[in-house]
Amino acid sequence: MGDQVAVIGVQAMMLKDSVAEHGAFETLRRVREIGYRAVEISQIPLTPENVAEIARARDELGIDIASISAGLEPSPAGNDALTTDFDKIVADAKALGATMVRIGMLPFDAMASLEKVLAFCDATEQMAQRLAEHGIGLYYHNHHIEFAKYDGRFLLDIIADRSPTVGLELDAHWLQRGGVDPQRTIERFAGRVAMIHLKDYRIGQLPPEAFGALAQGDFATFMQAFTGVVQFAEVGEGNLDWQGIIPTSIDAGAKYLLVEQDDLYGRDVFDCLQTSYDNLVALGFADLF
Repeated sequence: MGDQVAVIGVQAMMLKDSVAEHGAFETLRRVREIGYRAVEISQIPLTPENVAEIARARDELGIDIASISAGLEPSPAGNDALTTDFDKIVADAKALGATMVRIGMLPFDAMASLEKVLAFCDATEQMAQRLAEHGIGLYYHNHHIEFAKYDGRFLLDIIADRSPTVGLELDAHWLQRGGVDPQRTIERFAGRVAMIHLKDYRIGQLPPEAFGALAQGDFATFMQAFTGVVQFAEVGEGNLDWQGIIPTSIDAGAKYLLVEQDDLYGRDVFDCLQTSYDNLVALGFADLF
């Protein structure tokens, strides 16, 4: 990266099907061809073969491995777990040259109560201190659920205070969906944020089937479509203010800005990544690639 303050990359959760079909190296070669040169590894099994291919992509293609993903405990996402795979996670991070590990989600069972969230925070703080001994930072990625309030305080603030060694990976789409201003929230956590997810927030159009259901008196199906118009989108294809969010993220200390889209709505992943790349270049951020 040289003297560059931040780099735009890809959240590789988007690439898991391509990795399964074509392998990690070939998948990352296509990502590099579009113009991205950093990735965050998530939901891609870090088997010896995949680790070797990702390391090869780093060495031969110049792809920077921003971070790898882990859960606190084993979970359906399939990432390694800090409680059961700690030594492997450290070894994988070292093999890939990654200095950050990120937890992608509050565990489902922890969502049941504030007490369970606090227990998660305490266990995660211990893991962050253990990882720090190996020169690795631990980061937590938000969704919208962290903007529930407990005694007037956002859950995200409670988590941040309870786990002081844990950094934050803030997601622009989920901040917006949580009902807070992405820029102001990123600013508020300046110095604590090393990664930002560039994920747009789009209001889609109601599909024709919704009006067919309406005509048949099926209001439940129509209302499901009505509430489902909030969509994930390619960067620049939604309503978020990237010309404000990206400079704010850099000012807040973010080193990686990672393009992510949870649902592609039938589009090819590489086409989506190309659209995000083209739009970010058109918005004036070519120097961040």
